[in-house]
Amino acid sequence: MYFQHSPEVWAAHPGLVAGILYAEGVGGPPRAGLPLGDLHAVARDRLSGGTEASFPEIQAWRRAFSRMGLAPTRYRCAAESLLRRLRTEGGLPEVHPLVDLGNAVSAAYAVPVGILDVPRIGGGIEVRPARGDERYLTFAGAEEHPDPGEVIFADPRGRAHARRWTNRQSGWSAVREDTATVLVVVEAMHEGAERDVPVVLDAIGRELRRGWSAPCRSALLSPAAPRVEF
Repeated sequence: MYFQHSPEVWAAHPGLVAGILYAEGVGGPPRAGLPLGDLHAVARDRLSGGTEASFPEIQAWRRAFSRMGLAPTRYRCAAESLLRRLRTEGGLPEVHPLVDLGNAVSAAYAVPVGILDVPRIGGGIEVRPARGDERYLTFAGAEEHPDPGEVIFADPRGRAHARRWTNRQSGWSAVREDTATVLVVVEAMHEGAERDVPVVLDAIGRELRRGWSAPCRSALLSPAAPRVEF
C-alpha cells in the first residue's frame, strides 16, 4: 500500500508537515495499560491557560481551512474538535483502544491524528482535491459525495476515507474490533511542526509497541519525498 499527498496539496499548503506510521499486530485489547489519563491531563493543563482556539497548532489549521474556502468555526480539524469536547464535557468517549490512544495523543499535542484500517484502504491513499464523484461513507452508514475541490483521502477505487482533510473520517476504513494492521497519519501546519510531528509519531509508536508488541515503521513526507510505500 502507499500514502501520498498530491502536488496540489503541497503547493497550496507549503507549511504542511506530514508523518505516517504503519503497525501490524494491533488486534485485540492491549497487554499493557495505555496512558490515556496522563495524555488527557496534558491537554487539560494546556486548556487551563486558554481555549483550544488560541493554540498555534489549531490556528494554523484554521488558516488552512480558510484557504480551502471552509468556515473554520463550522468545520474544525479533528484535534480542535477533541480539545473542545474535552474542555466542554470534561472527557473523551471510549470507542476502541486504538482510537482512544489516537484521540488522547491528538488532544495532548493538539495535532490531528488519523488511524485507518489498512486492509480496508483499498491499495493506498492520496490526499488530494476531490473531483466530486468520489464516495464517502458516514459512520451512520449513509453515502455522500465530497464537494469538488475539497481535500480528501482518496483511494484507487474512488472512495473518500476522509472529508475536508482532517475534519471527518469515513466509515470505510474506521478501526473495528477485528482491526489488526493500521496506518496512522499525523499532519500539522504550525511553526515547529517539523519538530512536533516526529515526537507525536514516536509517542504513538511507543504505546503500540508497549501495548501490543507491534512492529512499527514510520516515515516523514515532503514535497521532495511525497510518497511512501509499505
